[in-house]
Amino acid sequence: MSSAFPEIYLVRHGETEWSLSGRHTGRSDIPLTANGEAAARKLADRLAGLSFSAVWSSPSERARKTCALAGFGPGAVIKDDLAEWDYGAYEGITTKEILAGRPGWQLFRDGCPKGEFAADVGDRADAVIGGLRQTAGTILVFSSSHFLRVLAARWLGLPPEDGSRFVLDTASISVLGYEHDLTEPVIRRWNQR
Repeated sequence: MSSAFPEIYLVRHGETEWSLSGRHTGRSDIPLTANGEAAARKLADRLAGLSFSAVWSSPSERARKTCALAGFGPGAVIKDDLAEWDYGAYEGITTKEILAGRPGWQLFRDGCPKGEFAADVGDRADAVIGGLRQTAGTILVFSSSHFLRVLAARWLGLPPEDGSRFVLDTASISVLGYEHDLTEPVIRRWNQR
């Protein structure tokens, strides 16, 4: 389904050892696995034939490498606001390990000690959305799961905590856009592998 309005293509980075094991990977620069690199290369075919007025990437190595392997590295603009959620004290720890010491914890509701809360990530997402809406044409964005989930929630006008309702696989493509006019933001496609 094509649209007469600008679209925002969201790409989650390829697999890393930490994404594979479920460790929270915020600001740590963990490289892509061999499978992650292969999936990133396949993104080139999946995005072939599309024209983008801008390509934006998170500053993380995993997002930049995914962008480069997909064939969009040279023109990509690094945007600090696209960085993954800052997990603070929970960086590198799995949800199971966190729950052992803090039963009932939920990232989107409770945030991270010495890190960010959903509202903090939502503020960054709002800044990105402001830039997206000022940039004419279709834009390609490379980032990480939890940030992109919050971005989708904010795109729809939902609270950042509602990002918990969207799941993203590694090397997935999602598309934000509009329905009848530029006042009706929608999710056009989600988590396509």
